[in-house]
Amino acid sequence: MDEVQVRRLLAEGEGLAVEFKSDRGPLTDAELLEAVVCLANAQGGVLLVGVEDDGVVTGLHKKHHTAPHHLAAFIAARTVPPLSVQVTFVNLPEGTVAVIEVPKANQPVATSNGKMTIRYRDSRGKPGCRPLYPYELPSWYGDRGLRDFTAQVVSGAEWDDLDPLEFERLRRMVRENPGGDTALLNLSNEALAGALGLVKRDETGRLRPTVAGLLIAGREHALRDYLPAHEVAFQVLHGTEVAVNEFRRWPLLHIHEWLTQAVDVRNEEQELLIDGVRIGVPRYDRAGIREAINNALVHRDYTRLGAIHVQLHDDHVRVSNPGGFVEGVGPHNLLVTEPRPRNPLLADIFKRVGLVERTGRGVGTIYRGQLRNGRRPPDYTLSTEVSVSVLMDSGPADLDYVRLTVEAGRRLERGLALGELFALWQAHREGVTTLDMLAEALQRSPEQVAQVLEDLAREGVLDVSRGLYRIPSTLYARAQAAELTRSPEERILAYVRQHGRITRREVMVLCDCTARQAEHRLSKLVRAGRLRLVGKGRNAHYALSE
Repeated sequence: MDEVQVRRLLAEGEGLAVEFKSDRGPLTDAELLEAVVCLANAQGGVLLVGVEDDGVVTGLHKKHHTAPHHLAAFIAARTVPPLSVQVTFVNLPEGTVAVIEVPKANQPVATSNGKMTIRYRDSRGKPGCRPLYPYELPSWYGDRGLRDFTAQVVSGAEWDDLDPLEFERLRRMVRENPGGDTALLNLSNEALAGALGLVKRDETGRLRPTVAGLLIAGREHALRDYLPAHEVAFQVLHGTEVAVNEFRRWPLLHIHEWLTQAVDVRNEEQELLIDGVRIGVPRYDRAGIREAINNALVHRDYTRLGAIHVQLHDDHVRVSNPGGFVEGVGPHNLLVTEPRPRNPLLADIFKRVGLVERTGRGVGTIYRGQLRNGRRPPDYTLSTEVSVSVLMDSGPADLDYVRLTVEAGRRLERGLALGELFALWQAHREGVTTLDMLAEALQRSPEQVAQVLEDLAREGVLDVSRGLYRIPSTLYARAQAAELTRSPEERILAYVRQHGRITRREVMVLCDCTARQAEHRLSKLVRAGRLRLVGKGRNAHYALSE
């Protein structure tokens, strides 16, 4: 590392991967070792010795003016397991700085006298070091993908702690979900539990439930006894008033159904009429809410006390769970990082049941659902090192934006991808979008998102001038006047495509016409081979021609 790189680190200040240590004291051996261990047990980083907390260089004490390799050897000799660091002395006009580059540890590291620390941010966001406690080690391994807590056998738990009714629930959900693994349906309970990793055989051959086994099919008393950290809360809040406050310790598939049903019954819709077709714009996007709930259930830290919370506020939904993002994942790269579940076995079970995408890219579902329904993208910025929290806007939808997406979809003759939804959202809400704006939203480089904007401009969905992309006034006009631009026959066909069928009375309402006129239009579409009559008398209706 050279002077330019050191100056950059000094300008940026301390962070989770950068620490400054004054050596005027001088710095004691214990303090030096604890600082190195602290960085190694987090994400690794750089320790600058001879620098005050405010970034002012005061230089190394003469005690530490040795050869760099001597300092590196000292650190390796006084850490367990031995930590190999790279040390460079950089001479600045203000004094010499020791730059210690610390690798990320793949197993917990302690000083030779047994002190184990880890880098963290306090409640004010200031970085520092704190003890790494023994009870945190399962979580430490899980965050780094080194161990799967949910795959461990639960000591003392028996086969009878699993509820046969939960196996039936599992089978039903496999049948109901399109992505469910139907190969599981014909297995016995024991074979099904073995196939999903819900149990393992001990040295005597007896079936013992794993943590995942109890979480998926455990009886409530067993969950309370063996997994006291497992708890889920559903709350409805109006300002400071708590209207609903329910806590459950049920198995996860039961919890999933309870939460999705609790949200569904409160899911009002705004109606939008486009070309005679009534489009419901839900307050809560069902797929997005379901994905957020599944993420909380699958990725929470089951070694850490605290409940998962699903909260319905007046203008947003908040879903939070104990346990921060796994290492290498955060709000800055959620859309592009490779899937890295904290609990791989539990994640695989949810995939095989059909509750989550097998690609592991479900977070995009949350983004698409929010934007498609005219609401702000989800917000993960309230997440911390010990919890993940997502806020989803549930206030009044921007119906003008929804109309725009419908009109843009017609031009493209397909549904809009996430990047296209983002581009339209920015151009509509900000008046303009650019390569840099879209790249930041999609967490990609400008070069990677350029094609999205170029395609929208080529199709006339966006106008471009001097690198600024805007929604053309003609697109706004068509979106607002969509009801007037189609013939009654086109409205009828659009309605049938949306709802699967239409009756004569519905045509009268849709086209504001008499019964005779409705009959004439339906007959015309039947003769043209566009519709067919199904049933007679009161049950008569029209469907798309086969």
